[in-house]
Amino acid sequence: MTKAVTLRLKKHLLDDAEAITREARVPRGKYFNDALAFYNTYTRRRLLKEQLHKESRLVRQSSLEVLEEFEQLEDELLNEH
Repeated sequence: MTKAVTLRLKKHLLDDAEAITREARVPRGKYFNDALAFYNTYTRRRLLKEQLHKESRLVRQSSLEVLEEFEQLEDELLNEH
């Protein structure tokens, strides 16, 4: 299903797109759909990366604490033998 959309584009962007679609012999609608799909994928990945970094920072300290506890347990087990 497709929907019609009205956009206000900067002249140089539209001029570039027109030149590319002419040279590549690609319909303008397909070109814009492909460009938007590409940018949506890029943006989703960037947002996911930012979210993962944020969550990683939140759990970093507790992960270090757990690691220290494991190291202490390991030291205790080694000292018992």
